[in-house]
Amino acid sequence: MKTFRIGGIYPTANKLTADVPTIEAELPEQAVFPLSQHIGDPAIPVVRKGEAVKVGTLIAEAGGIISAPIYSSVSGTVLKIDTVSDETGNARPSIVINVEGDEWEPSIDRSNNLETLVEHTELTPDEIINRIKWAGVTGMGGAGMPTYVKLTTMPYTKAECVILNGVECEPYITADYRLMTERADEVLVGLDLLMRAAKVERGYIGIGANMPSAIALMQQKAANDDRVEIVPLQAKYPQGGEKQLVDAVLHRQVPAPPAVTANVGAIVINVATAFAVYEAVMKHKPLFERYVTVSGKEMAHPANFLVRIGTPIRQLIDACGGLPVSDNKILWGGPMRGVSLDTLDVPVVKGLAGLTIMSGSEAHRHTPEPCIRCAKCVDVCPMGLEPYLLARLSMLKKRQRAEREQITSCIECGSCQFACPSYRPLLDYIRTGKEGMESLSPHMHGGDCIKRNTYGVIFALVPALLMAVFSYGLNAIYLGCYSLLSCLLAEWGITRYLMRRPCTLADGTAVITALVMTLCLPARTPF
Repeated sequence: MKTFRIGGIYPTANKLTADVPTIEAELPEQAVFPLSQHIGDPAIPVVRKGEAVKVGTLIAEAGGIISAPIYSSVSGTVLKIDTVSDETGNARPSIVINVEGDEWEPSIDRSNNLETLVEHTELTPDEIINRIKWAGVTGMGGAGMPTYVKLTTMPYTKAECVILNGVECEPYITADYRLMTERADEVLVGLDLLMRAAKVERGYIGIGANMPSAIALMQQKAANDDRVEIVPLQAKYPQGGEKQLVDAVLHRQVPAPPAVTANVGAIVINVATAFAVYEAVMKHKPLFERYVTVSGKEMAHPANFLVRIGTPIRQLIDACGGLPVSDNKILWGGPMRGVSLDTLDVPVVKGLAGLTIMSGSEAHRHTPEPCIRCAKCVDVCPMGLEPYLLARLSMLKKRQRAEREQITSCIECGSCQFACPSYRPLLDYIRTGKEGMESLSPHMHGGDCIKRNTYGVIFALVPALLMAVFSYGLNAIYLGCYSLLSCLLAEWGITRYLMRRPCTLADGTAVITALVMTLCLPARTPF
């Protein structure tokens, strides 16, 4: 059976809610909508205090090129626009709405009739992408990338296929599994829409082998479509990672960041996102509700919910019988990648697939012990990294060295921490290191490897410099040397004394500035 080739672990699945049908969560008394539910710029509010809204009313528009609008999931009155704590404990701008009734926008098709592309041949790729963008559809597997961005052709890439991610390898969570078994037809139409939008003729749905009923159902539904292949995948963690999924399905490995799956011809979309695409395009329904699992070994009634965005998680936990009478740790997500919460007043957002309640001994961490150099973390890392080294570099705040060791390639799956016999918090250290991974160069920011990018630009400028030397002789060489010296001194002084950061002359950015100066200034410039 197919799987990815590097690393991986086999945690106990604990899919306690796999056979529990999804129930519709009750409406909250008050809904909270954070403006940053996606990667990119926060959404910008378009409503004011006291304004009445309906289900499906636009309450915040996209705040930039990479952003997504937010729609109300309830009807009622805007109470305030204020800061509210999110799952990380940070205060984020949010819109708070008091719920009154359940009145929907009339443009939303609430019927259960299945719509397909056979009846809607007028839908062009651009029209599909525009509707997805309008509806605020984002990645619902946790990353939160606006879906239209993935479907927009990137320079130097050509999509060959769309892969739906139905693996759901995180223990406990079964939201995607229930979605596939309950709304299989809509998911397949969503895949068809995504394939048309991406202009490809091949689609795959990767499903974990521990979901045999979902595999059988999807194979039955897709039997008459030769373009779509259902791919059973080994129940191995983190099989649901984008790069691991592409490796398993296509046997292609995605290069290090900033490369994405599109660089090897694949657009990877979560099955919940595909369902949201179907509703956005065919039903004119913005993204304002999603499937969420609430589970835990000591929970009285673990369940799967169809829940409106903005609902407090406290309400979902209460619907499952409340918290167990013991020490509890509430995880935003699953036990492998989840973040521990310190409050139950956090609202459900677009990227939340599940809540895991760890109780009793599971809620306590073991005391970390010294590293014994066993290299188990290296063996299980699905990205081929050295987690013990990245964790130590992060702890020592040696960010440039961590960047050279490809810390930005870490997908934060937690396999290293799971396998560590010394119970070292490797993932915690690495996450801290990545959060501080702001480029030390004054010219570039982000997680890209500075040297790789700047040296490529320098190499591209060399022919122009050689032509200048050939045309103007020694004067061009003198000008280049003066420019390089002045740029190096300027960058050294700025970074050391004004920005008060370690000097980063080796990144090559000063050399680029000097080359551009040399090519722009007249060769006979006096000094």
